[in-house]
Amino acid sequence: MKIDRHIHRQIRLQHLLFTALFLILVGLLAWLSQRYYTEWDWTAAGRHTLSEASRKVLRTLEGPVTITAYAREDNQLRERIRELVLPYQRSKADLKLVFVNPDLHPEKVRELGITMDGELVIDYRQRTEKIHDLSETALTNALVRLAGSGRQKVVFVTGHGERSPEGEANFDLGRFGDNLRQRGVTVTTWNPVKEPKLPQDASLLVIASPRVTYLPGEVKLLKQYLEKGGNLWWMAEPGDLQGLEPLAEALGVRWLPGVVVDPTGSALGISDPTFALVVEYPPHPITRNFQNLTLFPRARALKRANEENYIAVPFLRSLPRAWTERGPLKGEIRFDPDQGEQEGPLTLGLALTRERGQDQEQRVVAMGDGDFLTNTYLGNGGNLDLGLNIVQWLSHNDRLIDIPAKTAPDTQLQLSSLALALIGLGFLVLLPLTLLSAGLLIWWRRRRI
Repeated sequence: MKIDRHIHRQIRLQHLLFTALFLILVGLLAWLSQRYYTEWDWTAAGRHTLSEASRKVLRTLEGPVTITAYAREDNQLRERIRELVLPYQRSKADLKLVFVNPDLHPEKVRELGITMDGELVIDYRQRTEKIHDLSETALTNALVRLAGSGRQKVVFVTGHGERSPEGEANFDLGRFGDNLRQRGVTVTTWNPVKEPKLPQDASLLVIASPRVTYLPGEVKLLKQYLEKGGNLWWMAEPGDLQGLEPLAEALGVRWLPGVVVDPTGSALGISDPTFALVVEYPPHPITRNFQNLTLFPRARALKRANEENYIAVPFLRSLPRAWTERGPLKGEIRFDPDQGEQEGPLTLGLALTRERGQDQEQRVVAMGDGDFLTNTYLGNGGNLDLGLNIVQWLSHNDRLIDIPAKTAPDTQLQLSSLALALIGLGFLVLLPLTLLSAGLLIWWRRRRI
């Protein structure tokens, strides 16, 4: 067929039109890739994909989330954090990751209580959570706590010399109260003499180390609160229970006489033997994945008296070398079983539960120390984190999600020496010789043509 000028012009127009349409298609694909994306995780066990539980939590978070990583200029650590947060950012577009070098911002690090390189601080609606463990489980559970905050109301009993959540004295719990408020928890006080009725919508009631005896009518109000299924956190110091013996009897808890003495502190530079150290924790939701050291000054041990009403589970225990000292805390202090002293491990905290109707569980925590949360000792070890965990558990805000570790099966190939030798011989000798022979054969045949 003869191609004249008219046909040639049509062919050129077709080429131009094809090129224009092709460029438009590429542009549309680029635009769509910015608005929509599809990804496939071909790794075994889906190691780079968020679990459905994590995605469900992200869907409940309305508004931006900021994750600040306090990590030094360590590419390996920062890359590990990026890999952890990236799947969350894919599921939630307004989740932002910011890196801060803690060496350049020491004041901010002290203010936030950052204790380790790579610690994450999650901010959501003026509430914060910190995590040390760089895992999906830890990050998702922190988001769960942030999503559930704002409906908790913690009421501290006052009027008997208790530690105040608003006080600034060393004895008080002002800093702990501030931390609760930063996490969206409503903190109020209640004086049973001034207000015979407990504030409404209380998530839990806190009795923080009273120093003045309760009146019988006040004890009656507390018992009524328990009978109605209220959650309680009771911290008692060595000595008198200040008229709360009927409450202890109702809970089935008995505080042991004496002060817990722990010689372990001397090895850490603590001269006062009445500082009890806890480094290992019995299994319980309060201490799940909790690995920080906690410090309890002048603590008192306790034990289960009975389990008629409540199921009691220890969640804090001293080291075996500790004991309950009933003598003077002067000079050389020794364990004396003849004086009724008991050696460790001693229970410092009990978690009590009982069923209150269908899908309703009443929760109580009884502890033999309240100093660990005071303004003086709150920053020691994991004291703050432990206190926050107790509040979360008592407020039924413990929807902690156990996400199984995503490990790829058969990531290592175990071969015998013979198999390795055959593979090496095949790839290093036989395959190159075969390719060389084929090339020579083709060259020889072409020369004959």
